[in-house]
Amino acid sequence: MKRVSTLFLKITVILMGLPALAVCVFAVIALIRDNPNQFPGKMHISDIGFFVAVIPYFIALYMAMKLLGYIDKNIAFSDLSVQAIKKIKYCGLSIGIIFAAMMPYVYIMARQEDAPGIIVIGLAIAFASFVIAVFGALLERLLQNAIRLKSENELTV
Repeated sequence: MKRVSTLFLKITVILMGLPALAVCVFAVIALIRDNPNQFPGKMHISDIGFFVAVIPYFIALYMAMKLLGYIDKNIAFSDLSVQAIKKIKYCGLSIGIIFAAMMPYVYIMARQEDAPGIIVIGLAIAFASFVIAVFGALLERLLQNAIRLKSENELTV
């Protein structure tokens, strides 16, 4: 049963990465073609921000896969798991900061295009990333306490 649940979670992590990869591929193809309807031949700051934010996103997905691998190997309560959660926390924090820094440019773009929904989407992504970072910090602390208690219990007779 344990292997089935981690396999399901691994498939879910892969499926989470596919839309981001697809958006990046189509955006790069559109930039290469120099399509005037989508990109006016140059990259906006928001476009650069999206491409930069994808890097920590994929790092976080990779760390989640490693964490699920540790669970499969029965070494979930180890320093390796703490390090993976710590990296996921930093990735969530960096994505949130990137999107928060992009918000003034997105606001200007939304006013020009008369599309206020873009602002809500950007704020939702930033907020979700900060929530993931806080949740990662909480899990990191809980896992460190569990490892400490486990090592104390191993030393008692």
